[in-house]
Amino acid sequence: MIPLPLLQQREIEASVIAPLFRAFVAEVGEQRAREIVGGVIRELARQAGCAAAAGGNDLAHLKEVVAKWTEGGALELTVLRDDAEAFEFNVTRCRFAEMYARLGLAELGGLLSCARDATMIDGFNPEITFERTQTIMDGAPHCDFRYRKG
Repeated sequence: MIPLPLLQQREIEASVIAPLFRAFVAEVGEQRAREIVGGVIRELARQAGCAAAAGGNDLAHLKEVVAKWTEGGALELTVLRDDAEAFEFNVTRCRFAEMYARLGLAELGGLLSCARDATMIDGFNPEITFERTQTIMDGAPHCDFRYRKG
């Protein structure tokens, strides 16, 4: 089976998760629903990080992972630093955010996509630190991704 581009995967996931999330909200309230769904999403991200590390888990291999995130123009990046100690970039266009908005799910985009990033790197290589202070999903002009050897 040919793997789908990540943007397409997230759209399919959103079409399933959104109605489940709304049902959880009706039963347990929004805060608890976010905790439950967020926990599942983070665990999936950790597992994806572990799987991605099978071919190597250094910064050079991380760049290969990030390249998959950009497939089909899903993300547009400006690389700020790319060396043995750090891989830093800004996302200047996020079609994930655009997709969630188009689906009427903008309020879930951060939970379903952005919340994965920190946990993914823990699964990939816990010695790489990740910092991000803003996201397009939350209304910022760009997302600031900073990966550094720990």
